[in-house]
Amino acid sequence: MKKLIIANRGEIARRIIHTAHRMGIATVAVYSDADRNALHVREAGQAVHIGPAPAAESYLDSARLLDAAARSGADAVHPGYGFLSENADFADAVRGAGLLFVGPPAGAMRAMGLKDGAKAVMKKTGVPTTPGYQGDDQSLVRLERAAAQIGFPLLIKAVAGGGGKGMRAVHAKAEFAEALLAAQREAGRAFGNDGVLLEKLIARPRHVEVQVFADAAGNVVHLFERDCSLQRRHQKVIEEAPAPGLSDRLRHTLGVAACAAATAIAYEGAGTVEFILDLDAVDAAGDPAFYFMEMNTRLQVEHPVTEAITGFDLVEWQLRVARGEMLPASQAAIVATGHAVEARLYAEDPESGFLPSTGTLTRVRFPSGATFTNGGAGSSARDVSVGEPTGRGGQAGWARVDSGVETGSEISVFYDPMIAKVIAYGPDRASAIDGLVAALDGCVVAGVKTNRAFLARLVDHPAFRAGEIDTGFIARHEVALGLGGAALAPPAATLADALIVAALATAPPLAPGANPFTRHGDWRLNLPARRYVDLWTSGGERVALTITGDAIEGLAPAAGEPPTPLTATGRFTGDVTFAADIAGRRVNAVVVREDDHIEVRIAGVAARLSLYAPRTAAVEPGGDGRVVAPMPGRVLALDVRTGQTVAAGDRLLVLEAMKMEHRLTAKLAGTVRSVHVAEGDQVGDGMVLVEIEAP
Repeated sequence: MKKLIIANRGEIARRIIHTAHRMGIATVAVYSDADRNALHVREAGQAVHIGPAPAAESYLDSARLLDAAARSGADAVHPGYGFLSENADFADAVRGAGLLFVGPPAGAMRAMGLKDGAKAVMKKTGVPTTPGYQGDDQSLVRLERAAAQIGFPLLIKAVAGGGGKGMRAVHAKAEFAEALLAAQREAGRAFGNDGVLLEKLIARPRHVEVQVFADAAGNVVHLFERDCSLQRRHQKVIEEAPAPGLSDRLRHTLGVAACAAATAIAYEGAGTVEFILDLDAVDAAGDPAFYFMEMNTRLQVEHPVTEAITGFDLVEWQLRVARGEMLPASQAAIVATGHAVEARLYAEDPESGFLPSTGTLTRVRFPSGATFTNGGAGSSARDVSVGEPTGRGGQAGWARVDSGVETGSEISVFYDPMIAKVIAYGPDRASAIDGLVAALDGCVVAGVKTNRAFLARLVDHPAFRAGEIDTGFIARHEVALGLGGAALAPPAATLADALIVAALATAPPLAPGANPFTRHGDWRLNLPARRYVDLWTSGGERVALTITGDAIEGLAPAAGEPPTPLTATGRFTGDVTFAADIAGRRVNAVVVREDDHIEVRIAGVAARLSLYAPRTAAVEPGGDGRVVAPMPGRVLALDVRTGQTVAAGDRLLVLEAMKMEHRLTAKLAGTVRSVHVAEGDQVGDGMVLVEIEAP
């Protein structure tokens, strides 16, 4: 292997490029029209244009990719993950062109490519599978009969693909037909295969997966397990390794089962065997029952947490196995040390049902690769290089960010809206979580909405810290996580610290017509300098602070106590990191200043403070009765007509955008005054779709 072409984009392309260059392998990037100026294009040794922005005409076009390989002189292809990474026909085409394919044999991919076939293989191998129906007869009558035999609740799952597409939970017989049609429709669009299987719905499942590796000589090892239970819409949000709370016996059993699965299909390269743990079915030893779910025949998005606890570069292992070498380590030599947690930072709006957010990134700053001590949440990581694989960290912790974007990058409708993966390692789970909270505090992304604050609340939640996790975690704690409709106000003590930090960190610009003497202070010769700072909380409350030397006045005193000045000093320790001494307490914060507000982040809690008096409250989108498209897309289903009466929360239509179906609902009760679209229409961002008139 002398020259490697990466048939992918974004952060995984960068990740592969970095390891290949370290190994002395030349690299070739591919790019669509949308990615012409992307980071992975600049970092590769060569770059080849492969077509228009839509993935079907570029990253999913095997002929264009093979042509790019031929034109660049590459002798090997790495598919990354997503796109064609699990496409057996593409693997055959690559090998048929005389190139090395960095992945498993096509036969192994086909054996695991469809969930129904994979479950059949696992049954023969003796690996437990979830009770259900995996038959070829896909008629409504046969599936309804199978559903009745399984019983409700049950899960409808697409036999192809993953990521929650083509998946529906059904709790009653009356819901089955509609859910089935929706799952088949989504699966057909996403994977070109509308086949589904049915299986028993585990009420309290944990999602635990095992990283396996195999070589052409028949050696198979596992690199321990990861827990991926924290999900929304069946898509992973937080991953960690090792999985917390498992007995040594269960860890060993899962590892053996995963290796048996790989051996049964003559696997080679990196793969992940995914299991469901049933927390309501516990044996005499206290271990939950487990069932095979699926096998991903590629590198996983969450592979960095495995690299962190084992110290091995999994991309390097892939490249070595692909060129015919034996596995770099035996099972006995693979040891897990410490703990690692990963969060997926997305361009999406958690408060609007996690709708994707598109636009230009006007500012991007990541705290990556930094070391931190066990000082707890609130310590801030330093800004260093992005995307480098990192091994075990000994007693110190560190943070790493894998990303494919920078300031000026575009989050478009054509690709997944993931901005970055934020990973933290520590000698134990508690310190790894502390490090991840601090790293998330240090991520600054402007120009689109992100789930950053939601992720910080999620990993800092007491139940997560206690290891009380299953796939229903986010739904169960949605109010505490800020998903309940009302904005979360920071705790009073944190808000007080944030106000002091904001006052120390910034001198707000003059408002129109303001008096500069009263605004900036009343300095007099031989008297202490005095400065006035006005801030407004998210609730619209004005806080007027006076700073005289290191004394701050204006904070509301505790009940029954007289107002007294508070001593505080502080300074920036980086471009956004700020260290304050507040009445003898050390407070580490991240300060993000924008034109009209300042955001202070302390230990995972963010306080947004306005620099000017709030204007008349804006109407919530849809609150005036107008329902607009949150992004460009296509109307899949239209549920209302003019003159129809609707209640708040009723579904109005389904919009397909960014490879997912999005339900748009009524924000208020009333009568549908007008409908501006029909099923099948393409709509633009911000287009008015439906108008509702309140009674």
